Amino acid sequence: MNKQVLEGLNKQLNMEFASAYVYLAMSSYFESIDLEGFSDWFKVKAHEEMFHAMKIYDYIGDRRGKRDLSAIGLPVKTWKSPAAAAEDAYKHECKVSASIHNVIDIARQHKDHSTEAFLHWFVIEQIEEEAEADRILQKVKMVAENPGGMFMLDNYMAERAKVDAAKVGTESGGEEE
Repeated sequence: MNKQVLEGLNKQLNMEFASAYVYLAMSSYFESIDLEGFSDWFKVKAHEEMFHAMKIYDYIGDRRGKRDLSAIGLPVKTWKSPAAAAEDAYKHECKVSASIHNVIDIARQHKDHSTEAFLHWFVIEQIEEEAEADRILQKVKMVAENPGGMFMLDNYMAERAKVDAAKVGTESGGEEE
């Protein structure tokens, strides 16, 4: 595997692990303000990011590349509001998308069609991730000043967490489809 492609994949691998850390911090924040539905949903998101990281981890190994795990920086631990946390989640997903696109550009530059094909799954996944994060952000903004609305949205997020956990396999120990 080309050295620059491998570096890009390792950077993405570490970004996915860091994303799990970010979402665990968000889960903890929401739990601290008694929004358990949001907390559960972000915990599921952390599991999903770990799945993404392991997908890249396995791919690097399958291509006989050397994995380079780096230190994960401390995430933000508190936000001024649920809307600020939701906005950070959306911005984070946009950052992850840009990083994946960058690795694809490197793979194209080096005519690494296998890596480009592998990363297409992530491109499609990120379309969904960004849209989902944006929908959550817009809902939080709608009810930001309405405690009753936030309570209802938190209940909605609890239900979303159950559905998403089943997809990711965090309840049954299976893999994401």
